[in-house]
Amino acid sequence: MTAQPKIVRPDAMANPCAPDMVGDVDGFLDAWEVQLTRAFLSEGHVVLPVEDRAGLKKLRNGIAAAAADYMGEPAPEGEDVDGFLNTIHDKVDVAGLNDFRLKVIGQISAMPWARKTYFNLARRALETIVGNELAMQRRLNLSIQLPGDDSSLLHVHADVWDGDSPFEVVAWLPLVDCHDTKSMYLLPPAAARGVEKDFSQFQNKSADALFDVIKNDVAWLTVPYGSILLFSQNLMHGNEVNRESETRWSMNCRFKSLFSPYAGKRLGEFFEPISIRAATRLGMNYKFPEGLHE
Repeated sequence: MTAQPKIVRPDAMANPCAPDMVGDVDGFLDAWEVQLTRAFLSEGHVVLPVEDRAGLKKLRNGIAAAAADYMGEPAPEGEDVDGFLNTIHDKVDVAGLNDFRLKVIGQISAMPWARKTYFNLARRALETIVGNELAMQRRLNLSIQLPGDDSSLLHVHADVWDGDSPFEVVAWLPLVDCHDTKSMYLLPPAAARGVEKDFSQFQNKSADALFDVIKNDVAWLTVPYGSILLFSQNLMHGNEVNRESETRWSMNCRFKSLFSPYAGKRLGEFFEPISIRAATRLGMNYKFPEGLHE
């Protein structure tokens, strides 16, 4: 029997969901699924151990090898991979960062196993939170944030405000230990509801003005290597200048239920079906016998 991953945070039992959001979640879910569902509804995110540690290692080693190849160096191995990634700012400057990032993610995207491996890092959790007939973003994203770099900021936003479906969930994967300003922040649902009650006050104002209002309420997420963060992109989130001494490496990819509503990011363009079940395939291809209704 496959071991069930332990929920690292948040503690759903200490911070239960509002009843109107939960409904009867207990009815047909097992204990782990109920806990995960309650945690996600309550906090808008969960941090979990990856479900395929070997797959994570293969993915990170592939990225480190692509980065080393770009610099004409041998690929790091074993424990050297972590140090190589954390200190990449000693070898890449801000001016060359985006070209470097695009070359690295380009090599990973060309590997046919990469997206399936990424999905398997959180397969059961995604099927519990999102659904078991899924659409997945067609390209994996890679973010590299050097210490002190203010050119790679993702100012406070919610993706749903700019053409994303409210049914999407982001799987955010750290390739090194991420914490404090080396990580990202989310505005928890309870705080977000308070701000969104009078959002007209931010019309014609900058993202910085919005962040000034919420900065004391945002949660800076601790997501160590070996874990994966699943969060609702309906929540305000972003990052600030990395004030830590190490470089942040993280990946992200969006998932949604195949048959939930789409917005600006369409199926076949941005999303691709990855798990169409047998009954759905039969239903999609069914044709009534000729003459049945004559």
